[in-house]
Amino acid sequence: MSGTGVISYLGTVEFGAGALGRLPETLAELGVTKPFLISDHGLAATGLVDRVAALLPEEHVRFLEVPPNPTEAAVRAAATAYVQSGADGIVALGGGSPIDLAKGAALLATHPEPLDQYAAILGGMPKIGPVAPLLAIPTTAGTGSEVGRGALITLSDGRKLGFLSQRLIPLRAICDPELTLGLPPMLTAATGVDALSHCIETFCSPRFNPPADAIALDGAGRVWGSLERAVTNGSDLAAREDLMMGALEGGLTFQKGLGGVHALSHSLGGASERPLHHGTLNAILMPGVLRFNAPALGAKLDRLKAALSLEPKADLPNELVALNERLGLPATLTALEVPRDLVPRIVEGALNDHSHATNPRPATAEDYTAILEAAF
Repeated sequence: MSGTGVISYLGTVEFGAGALGRLPETLAELGVTKPFLISDHGLAATGLVDRVAALLPEEHVRFLEVPPNPTEAAVRAAATAYVQSGADGIVALGGGSPIDLAKGAALLATHPEPLDQYAAILGGMPKIGPVAPLLAIPTTAGTGSEVGRGALITLSDGRKLGFLSQRLIPLRAICDPELTLGLPPMLTAATGVDALSHCIETFCSPRFNPPADAIALDGAGRVWGSLERAVTNGSDLAAREDLMMGALEGGLTFQKGLGGVHALSHSLGGASERPLHHGTLNAILMPGVLRFNAPALGAKLDRLKAALSLEPKADLPNELVALNERLGLPATLTALEVPRDLVPRIVEGALNDHSHATNPRPATAEDYTAILEAAF
């Protein structure tokens, strides 16, 4: 395949066991003297927030009111607190929720409301200018948000929208696999499959970006080879390191766009009245979407299977189902108590999601409905 286009990768990453110790120097490089630390109460209870805060300047501010899925109200509260505190940079500590909320706060602290005018699906990307300086420290190996250009935020009217811009890529990321050693097995599994879904979906995206393809394949192989080890033995630092690198690589490949898995999971997450873990949704939906997309993938399926060290004749969707089972993840949407009557609303949201445009095979409302019905 040949093609032309602009290929861009931005951001600087400190990676490796013990990388957290570089936090003071990294903040100094960014010129941040009064950081605004965004995390959550769960991480505070583990002592990790205090551990990170001990590396910050004495004059810093903490914001821990981060919901399981970032909301417009929480973004607004964080942005207001940031401005009022006189902070000059944001440190985001946690999984995808604190990091995405921090991106929203960095945006809203420097741009006028309303927030939805900056959503990608509403043509908001060109409206996003420079935002507050942001440094991300992931504590899970899943979302890749520490190097991604997007943030998912649930608006007050229930829409779950993506905000995409090179400006939202954290200026620095500190990826220390030691911070994930205490992650519970099921959270390790769900976030790990989330990272795998990023690598697979971006590789399958029809956009032309060979560097992203290479990164996605390497990331997929790392996650596939290390995830079960990390779930079985949470203190396996080598597995944790490979898993974190795979998640980071999945985030780097967001430049290519995602696909139907994320269009559906984004919509489902916004439609549900109860919090649903994004990675778990991706785990349930990915086999069905991959089956649907298979006719449009051609040799890409062979390259994926090779990257995962699978036999050429292996059925990749079935292999994903088997992986979910071995990890102990829920097999169906019914297991998550998702009401079946939400299907029309989920389908409508998926068709209007920014990830829908880069699914490798055009999907209709009927196609998405069939995929969802098979997932119950």
